[in-house]
Amino acid sequence: MTTQTFTPTDAAFDDLLEIDAVTADLLFREARTVNVFEDEAVPDEKIQAAYDLVRWGPTAMNTLPLRLFIVRDAEARARLVSHMSEGNQAKTLAAPLTIVAAADPNFHENLPVLAPHVPGARENFDAAGEGVRVPMARTSALIQVGYFIVGLRAAGLHVGPMTGFDAEGIDAEFFAENGWKSLVVLNVGTPASEGASHPRQTRLGFDEVSLTV
Repeated sequence: MTTQTFTPTDAAFDDLLEIDAVTADLLFREARTVNVFEDEAVPDEKIQAAYDLVRWGPTAMNTLPLRLFIVRDAEARARLVSHMSEGNQAKTLAAPLTIVAAADPNFHENLPVLAPHVPGARENFDAAGEGVRVPMARTSALIQVGYFIVGLRAAGLHVGPMTGFDAEGIDAEFFAENGWKSLVVLNVGTPASEGASHPRQTRLGFDEVSLTV
């Protein structure tokens, strides 16, 4: 895998970070979206370690709606790939591990444990219905997906996130009983030695994305 060479400006603010440059590179600056992986198993323990770390990230009302559908079985993978866009099918078939990150609209069932500081939260969300819960679950679960990708990198894994798939098809295929809503499909593993990633593209600077009032 090609390693990006960073200009001095890329590390201009390192002295203001509370993590060292090696960690910053691992999690962000040298981390890449991976399309081709080595045929190397991904231990369950590393996936658990990544989630165990990032579950502490904030979500609305501590709802924690992210759900992980971990696909190892060959037959299940073939069923999943049938719902992927054409450009994502071959690399998903070849990946050592695939995870469907989903949102659980029934997150409110856990609120007596997760949000005991909000009396009656479960009952209120139950009465509000999925019209309220689905978008709320989606927003917080997508935030958690971002945490989870960084957590997988912290566990020494590389990720190829994809949104090119038939979400309704995946939901009907796998989540008909629990009601989860698929958000992002993540291929996970060790990058192949050749052709793992596309050339890195530039990023927008702070002054291009921010307004101060």
